[in-house]
Amino acid sequence: MRLYCGIDLHATNCWVAILDESLKVVRESKVPNDLGAVLAILEGHRDALEGVAVESTFNWYWLVDGLMDAGHQVHLVNTWAAQQYQGLKYSDDRHDARWLAHLLALGILPEGYIYPKEERPLRDLLRRRAFLVRKKSSLLLSMHGAFECRTGRRVKANDLAQWSAADIEAALGDPTISLGITCLQEPMQAIDEQIRSLEKVVLKRARLREEFALLQTVWGAGKVLALTIMYEVGAIARFASVGDFASYCRCVKTDRLSNGKRKGAGNRKNGNPYLSWAFSEVAHYAARYYEQAQRYFQRKRAATNGIIANRALAHKLARASYHVMRDQVPFDPHRLFA
Repeated sequence: MRLYCGIDLHATNCWVAILDESLKVVRESKVPNDLGAVLAILEGHRDALEGVAVESTFNWYWLVDGLMDAGHQVHLVNTWAAQQYQGLKYSDDRHDARWLAHLLALGILPEGYIYPKEERPLRDLLRRRAFLVRKKSSLLLSMHGAFECRTGRRVKANDLAQWSAADIEAALGDPTISLGITCLQEPMQAIDEQIRSLEKVVLKRARLREEFALLQTVWGAGKVLALTIMYEVGAIARFASVGDFASYCRCVKTDRLSNGKRKGAGNRKNGNPYLSWAFSEVAHYAARYYEQAQRYFQRKRAATNGIIANRALAHKLARASYHVMRDQVPFDPHRLFA
């Protein structure tokens, strides 16, 4: 008799459910987040278990790695794509675990990519760098908005970042008001130092694999962003088409249309937020330093706004990057902006 296991994972505990071929419960139990406790439940059914479906939550590393090391066939659930069951009046973690096992038994479980364990440390370090870059940008935009609010002067955010506290106080003429802006300078500088520190470690330990080396020919993709894309992609062969890759990068629309009319939106969070951010950064630098990309960006911005224009350019560059990685050819701007 074949058995199927579903594990609904939470921060401090998980619910384990084992179903048989007829989808009847063989065993289920709530256990603390302890690998030994989970393995103890599965051990008596090891020979019959066809697989273990684990919910992809923020803390899945320890459980998935432990189960795989113990010899179990693990399936990481794509929680954004998993179809929710309908018709139940009441549900809880027990039912969620049963449902994962149910989908696995039926062969319709949407699965996520189990990233190689040995490459996760550098990928997570690059994710932490991206987090700090966004925080730095947030502080800079806060300073910029506060300055314009009080002076009415248009100043580039990057120029404002170079000003000293004395320069800002002289421009505002009030030490109390200026303190509301200069108080952000020290945290921003500290974050900047941490970003440089992480980049130094990453550039020392990480190397672009041969199939990703040509990513640096893509406009706007420097060494760090190319490494970020490589570590988030993992293996380009897992994307069957350029459309699949662009969707994974969250670069496609999620509109739901009927008879040519918009009836709502789909699951916009289904995809990789880190790749989405990386290609937005690539698009930002491409529009800043390359004339053809800048013309495309300006044309889009004139029709919409800067955010949508950046995403449109990011979409084009993501599609181009797919062909660079899959076909092992250098980036061709003339073909992209023809």
